[in-house]
Amino acid sequence: LTHHRWHPTRPTSPADRAGIDHVVLAFAQANNTAAYQPKVPVSTIRSEFPNAKIMVAIGGWGDTAGFTEATRTDAGILKFAGDVKGLLASTGADGVDIDWEYPGGNGADYKEVPNSAKVHEIDGFPKLLSAIRTAIGPSNLLSIAVPGKKGDMIAFTQKTGPLIWPSVDYVNVMAYDLMNRRDTVTAHHTSIKGAKQAIQNYLAIGAPASKINLGFAYYAKYFTVAGACTTPLGCPIVAAEDPVTGKDTLTSGAWTFETAHMNPVNTSSLIVSTDGTCGPEKGTKCATGCCSQYGNCGVSKEHCSGACQHAFGTGCLDADVAGSWQIAKAKGVADEKQGGQYYYDASNQLFWTWDTPEFMASKFKAIVEKFGLGGVMAWSLGEDSAGWNHIRQMGKEIEKYDGPAVDPVAPSVYAAAASADVPVPVTSSKSYHVVYVDGVGGPGAEATTLATVFSANGKGAAQTAAVGGKEYPVVPVGGTKGTRKPADEEDEGSDWEWAWYNQDGSFWEGRKA
Repeated sequence: LTHHRWHPTRPTSPADRAGIDHVVLAFAQANNTAAYQPKVPVSTIRSEFPNAKIMVAIGGWGDTAGFTEATRTDAGILKFAGDVKGLLASTGADGVDIDWEYPGGNGADYKEVPNSAKVHEIDGFPKLLSAIRTAIGPSNLLSIAVPGKKGDMIAFTQKTGPLIWPSVDYVNVMAYDLMNRRDTVTAHHTSIKGAKQAIQNYLAIGAPASKINLGFAYYAKYFTVAGACTTPLGCPIVAAEDPVTGKDTLTSGAWTFETAHMNPVNTSSLIVSTDGTCGPEKGTKCATGCCSQYGNCGVSKEHCSGACQHAFGTGCLDADVAGSWQIAKAKGVADEKQGGQYYYDASNQLFWTWDTPEFMASKFKAIVEKFGLGGVMAWSLGEDSAGWNHIRQMGKEIEKYDGPAVDPVAPSVYAAAASADVPVPVTSSKSYHVVYVDGVGGPGAEATTLATVFSANGKGAAQTAAVGGKEYPVVPVGGTKGTRKPADEEDEGSDWEWAWYNQDGSFWEGRKA
């Protein structure tokens, strides 16, 4: 679990801490890593979570400049790795989490610094991880936080994947924020279907299932709907991002599951603020002006928009987000088809999307157990302080989970009757291999541990291929090679683990889960 300095509350009951075996302190700055000292000392966190490894996250949303500069040169990479080693020595932490959002581009500054200026990061990212691993040694932990949206996986490809996975202990897939302010219509920001697709994207490029942790979010997201909306999913939203600068237009946001957000406000007990701070945590209201979402009194647009706290001031320009959440929480709709919770508050024109403990439990069965993942992670610890319901649910599910298979299950290998490299998935979700065929030559040999490459003629005669040092049959498959997609994208409600589709979109070959 990630522990963020701006959401400092931590569970005190052993029941609420059950199953937490890693606590990641956020964030050290990417351009000043060596100087980092956590707001709460590692020793304090270790005393509260005695059975957990304590790590430090480097980066976070909007903090990319340090990574960009470091990966320009080999010297920069070595210096960064040395700074990470120094951070571990000075803090006493057990490892680091590289939270670069995102190598190759699409970060917070993508309008100011185009992706074309970040091409060097794609090759630099695996080199950086390798250098960090060398610097900190095998006894310290190294994890990466990776994007859940496929469009942001610029540096995570068939080519780079095999260079990334050997360096890291964990791959923390942020299977949330799948709808964000760059989208134009309402959708789940996290759901079973969306999270499953995110995990499959990494399995498809060779990420070992045993290293993957499925990410959960301890917050809801809201978006302002444009005009009338009769079908809450798929409704156009008011532009949530400035098309020129990429800045937040303050029409959307996140709403955590913290005590101050989850309970209705008792306005009768509020007193007037004397220091300019306001909100439920302070129990104070502004004498004049707006109470911003961050708990400060003022009259600027930033104070009076973007989740302005209506109950704690006057003059808010936007919808009553806090009041709307109380309605959404009580009347939320369970989307059993996609596996996510949502609500459209027509009176405030706000669309809400979030994860419930029930859907979290379903994700364990549908994703964690199905693919044999290493575990789960969440952002962030203090954001679930109103009862710790989501953390408790994760603890219960982890206790029931047997964990990933120790040894890969033998895959069946398929060869496509086509030239050019064609990715073919292994048929077992427990396997650590991604297999390729080129459809031209005879049987070949294993090339790497994580991404096995071999040749097969695919012309009708059964062949064998070396995978993991063993021989397995290659089963020729007829038809015209098209694209591989998760079967449930095409066949809603089906139980296919994977499938191939012809170029015309028709079903070609698949494997039942």
